[in-house]
Amino acid sequence: MGRFQISAGQGLKRLFDLLLALVVLVIAAIPMALTALAVKLTSKGPVLYWSDRVGAENRIFRMPKFRSMRVGTPAVATHLLADPKSALTPIGSFIRKTSLDELPQLWCIFTGEMSFVGPRPALFNQHDLIALRTECGVHRLKPGITGWAQVNGRDELEIPVKVRFDREYLERQSLSFDLKILVLTAFKVMGSHGVSH
Repeated sequence: MGRFQISAGQGLKRLFDLLLALVVLVIAAIPMALTALAVKLTSKGPVLYWSDRVGAENRIFRMPKFRSMRVGTPAVATHLLADPKSALTPIGSFIRKTSLDELPQLWCIFTGEMSFVGPRPALFNQHDLIALRTECGVHRLKPGITGWAQVNGRDELEIPVKVRFDREYLERQSLSFDLKILVLTAFKVMGSHGVSH
């Protein structure tokens, strides 16, 4: 019975993700097109930046973002760069602050690699974060565009604290909790809290 409930819950979450992704895609189509044009006109390189990320069960997948960093920037977490501001494109700070750079991740919702809500996908080389999530069982979750850790600090959180919130999400996950996180995310984005620029 418990396994059936989990399977039904996952099916409902998948349906919710797909329907919401379609709605967001319709609403965001023009902002996405304008962002793509702005990225292309203000810096050399591709519009999208694809990075290797860690998905459910620690499987590697490719995740797109609108490129906010200059071509050649090392593939590490922003806070590990010697001078993050110098690596940003002319509009990089703006699209990160407004989270416009995240919109291409809708592709990963449609392919099933990501959900709207879940732990943010670790970079392939964030070994400490991956190990701690695996130890806590969080690696079983599908990564999300936003998550419980993001609405409680986002880039400002230390890894053990981030994983603690991820574990709490694992234990509390439900459609109502996802809706709460999405609403809180909207307020966070509007206030641009906890974002590394």
